[in-house]
Amino acid sequence: MLEQNATPSKARFSKYVGIYLAIILFVSSFGLGILVGQSIIVKKQIENENGQVEINKVINFNRTINRSDSVDFSQFWDVWDRIKQKYVNKDVKDTDLFYGAIEGLVYSLGDPYSVYMIPKMADEFTKDLSGEFEGIGAEIGIKNGQLTVVSPLAESPAQRAGLRPGDKIMAINKENTFGMDVNMAVSKIRGQAGTEVTLTITRNGASKAVDIIIKREKINVPSVTFEWKGDKIAYVRILQFNEDTDVIFDRYAEKIVKEKAKGIILDMRNNPGGFLDAAVNMASEWVEDGMIVSEKSETGYSRDHETIGAHRLSGIKTTVLVNGGSASASEIVAGALKDHGQATVVGEKTFGKGSVQDFETFPDGSALKLTVAEWYTPAGKNINKEGIVPDIEIKQDWEKEKVGEDIMLERAINIMEGREVAPVSNSTTSIK
Repeated sequence: MLEQNATPSKARFSKYVGIYLAIILFVSSFGLGILVGQSIIVKKQIENENGQVEINKVINFNRTINRSDSVDFSQFWDVWDRIKQKYVNKDVKDTDLFYGAIEGLVYSLGDPYSVYMIPKMADEFTKDLSGEFEGIGAEIGIKNGQLTVVSPLAESPAQRAGLRPGDKIMAINKENTFGMDVNMAVSKIRGQAGTEVTLTITRNGASKAVDIIIKREKINVPSVTFEWKGDKIAYVRILQFNEDTDVIFDRYAEKIVKEKAKGIILDMRNNPGGFLDAAVNMASEWVEDGMIVSEKSETGYSRDHETIGAHRLSGIKTTVLVNGGSASASEIVAGALKDHGQATVVGEKTFGKGSVQDFETFPDGSALKLTVAEWYTPAGKNINKEGIVPDIEIKQDWEKEKVGEDIMLERAINIMEGREVAPVSNSTTSIK
């Protein structure tokens, strides 16, 4: 893996799993991939005395080097020269050409989860991991070639305005999104608290596109909430897997054990993902032995992430709630608990974000997020292609449900309290 070969000029984050970058439109970045701890951007060797990046220290102007037998790189420099000499606007910056060329290089992969970020974008991405943002409070990704809402966060401006998982974003402030990548979309949706953005969306079952006006806000995102339901049923909602998830969940796990909960409802609906370690640690509380998730690539690389910790919640009757907005890290937890027979999964088929992104920064502050592998559940199912299919499938019908009604949660409580018999899981507890 790339993370094992970090150098001073290529700093990394700790592994992070989410949807695109994952980019949450608080707008921010959460999930969509794997990221690697804290970033240290080493820039001194390419800055001048005023702290500005000097492009001639970034670009290798040695045009005689050709690293490919099938491509003549002199053509690249021919195009570069023609732009500089002939383009109608003479104010063409080398930095713009340089970064644009690299962005196009990564874009040519045709992978919506691989992206090159210029220094400003990379800096915003790292800052967004703090859990506090300004924006609309929704995550977007590319699905079937279309800019799509993965999940609006609970009580966010996006949710209050009516955005739902699966909504297709056709335009941003009347600008068509056809061919627009997530980075560009984020830059257009992101903005200061108090300002507005108009999203034109289409929805399955709707006859025409509608405009939704959303006022941006400063958003503090809780990662875990807890309350008791029914007869001593612990209801734990995981909104994302971020830096404080382990600490908060640990506190609630202690509470569940100490107060002898009769059952647990783990709600990961509209959870876009987050840190891989947090997902592995959480699933390990139920899984006593064996693998939580495996990452594999076509190059032959494979790594299994085994269960760790005290497994305090193993054997406690558990129901997991998921929907189409559950992605990446939340799919890892749901898949592990299902395959090991530790929970009944209720709801909708999950998003299917199961690719592994490696994230590294470069001396000028730019960064590359590159897909290097895919996630597989303990039973060997490819999350990226299959998602997690619930044991009990329930379609959330937002149009028919009354205000405050939650049919998925009600079914989960019925299962916990014995008013409904859960089906036997397709998985086995013998998985190692």
